[in-house]
Amino acid sequence: MKLAFFNTKSYDREYFERFRTDHELDFLPAPLNEQTVSLCSGHQAVCAFVNDTINQKVIAKLSDAGVRLIALRCAGYNNVDMKAASEYGIRVVRVPAYSPYAVAEYAVALILTLNRKTHKAYNRVREGNFSLENLMGFDLHGKTVGAIGTGKIGAIFCKIMKGFGCDVLAYDLNPDPTLEKKEIRYQPLDELLGISDIISLHCPLMPETHHIINNKTLDLMKKGSMLINTGRGGLIDTEAVVKALKVGKLGYLGMDVYEQEEQYFFKDLSEQIVHDDMLMRLMTFPNVLITSHQGFFTEDALMQIARTTLENLDQFDKGMALVNEVKI
Repeated sequence: MKLAFFNTKSYDREYFERFRTDHELDFLPAPLNEQTVSLCSGHQAVCAFVNDTINQKVIAKLSDAGVRLIALRCAGYNNVDMKAASEYGIRVVRVPAYSPYAVAEYAVALILTLNRKTHKAYNRVREGNFSLENLMGFDLHGKTVGAIGTGKIGAIFCKIMKGFGCDVLAYDLNPDPTLEKKEIRYQPLDELLGISDIISLHCPLMPETHHIINNKTLDLMKKGSMLINTGRGGLIDTEAVVKALKVGKLGYLGMDVYEQEEQYFFKDLSEQIVHDDMLMRLMTFPNVLITSHQGFFTEDALMQIARTTLENLDQFDKGMALVNEVKI
């Protein structure tokens, strides 16, 4: 089967070439959107990533080009108009679980870095500054940590924080009984926000969770608390968070995702001007740490993404049941 592979980076090519079977993969550096969808001509499937735009117009053009499968090399599918895909008879598959440990561990890395300021200490020492002034942190042991969302990633995050000696709370519409056995207590969202020292977002982005962190929920949080987002950028109302940082309501912010990240993340813009005023404002705060969606970026995860995506293609090509199909 011939596949148009969009948003290709060097590491994508390396791992997909390593595990490729008999499919023909055309690696394209461009993202998939209304301007680039014409590149799909002559292909039966497309491979897309988290920041590709797969709306109704793109899906209509994919259909016209003869594309019958959208293979997402990620878990989330909020960037796909699933209703349109169904109407045009295009099936959608994904990688539901590649390495939940990678993202959960990265959330912990953001917590530790923000708390102990190791990124600042590293830069200081390289400049010959061995002062400890303004590098004060706090013990994680005994702190209350709230996890919003306890799917595979959220569950692992909870267990890791429990290992630090934290009191771990959780919020999810579908509580995990195995976590409750580990003394991880489920709480209503309002209560969790009000008593947590650290809050980490691990829920999917959907209409119900869009801007789950907003002016109202920020007001409920403890003054000086830490907020971590390794999920999806749209979970946070960026303007509300900036306001909370300015008045000291929010003490720390760690973000590996951003609402408008598709315009900036995964690109080298070091010689360009970034025109997103909200993003640039966030970067001025000394208690904010932003990384460019690298939580998933481990060898283990990339191997699993390549293997699962290629297995999805094999199943479609052979007319088999699609184990990882997204259905509405």
